Amino acid sequence: MDASLWILLGLLIVATGYAFSRDRHLPVDGLLATARLLRGVWIELLLGFLLAGLVDVLIPAEALVRWLGDERPLRGIAVGWVVGLAIPGGPYLLFPIVANLFGKGVAAGPLIALVSAKTLVSPIRMLTYEAPLLGWPLTLARMLPALFVPPLLGLVGQWIYDALKAKT
Repeated sequence: MDASLWILLGLLIVATGYAFSRDRHLPVDGLLATARLLRGVWIELLLGFLLAGLVDVLIPAEALVRWLGDERPLRGIAVGWVVGLAIPGGPYLLFPIVANLFGKGVAAGPLIALVSAKTLVSPIRMLTYEAPLLGWPLTLARMLPALFVPPLLGLVGQWIYDALKAKT
């Protein structure tokens, strides 16, 4: 079991204890709220994990590491940036794929650039939600500076990741 699992378990125990101390019915209400949440997102989670599994078997690990690996960090960050701009879907698709890529040995910098591009810029979100609801001036004022952030985050993030990894 890794640290994140222990942290989540600890938070769950503390929250459950606090909820029970406030009202003995609150933990049951929490379980019902969990069921409602799962009912709303289970299909996206399942599809995201299925797609991550297909990526795992369709794209050879060597190709991924060659394009997104440590040997050519600037190219890897650029590829991660472009993929992050182009990939459709929400976090249910993104994070299982990124976890799969990380497990295959893809460097941290390109993955940080990919996640940052997807979450900060996402042209699909911009065209379907932002511009229609907020208008083009505000959308472009937010998006244009954000376009240049993912590569910077990839570079700095890779440096931080390498420093943290060296200490362990």
